[in-house]
Amino acid sequence: MLPSNTIYIKIYINRVHIRNIDDQKEIELTTTTPFTSERLLIGNFTVIQSLIKKGLKIVMGKKFFPPIFLMHPIEKVEGGLSQVEERVIKDLAVLAGAQKGVLWLGHELNDKEVLQKINQNQEMNE
Repeated sequence: MLPSNTIYIKIYINRVHIRNIDDQKEIELTTTTPFTSERLLIGNFTVIQSLIKKGLKIVMGKKFFPPIFLMHPIEKVEGGLSQVEERVIKDLAVLAGAQKGVLWLGHELNDKEVLQKINQNQEMNE
């Protein structure tokens, strides 16, 4: 596998927190055009995709290799996610520029835990 950046993206209502695990650069971005709808955390795909791409430029700079994202929806996840919601989040990762997107539901992670979750996911897919 090619070297990559590891990016941890926490998704809140109309806000994202993006952290580059490899060099600890991070940014939190909000949007004036909501991406969250009354029922869905991601109701407007285009707006959140643009927001994530903007954040990636800041936390990654001009790195050559595509990142691996750990996508972590924080709000509007009571009772778990539907298959459609999971697909939206995974597709968002890839369309925002990731070589791969890993979904995590649970407590907020530290850098070591992010890397563990990504490694566990890669081992399961081998």
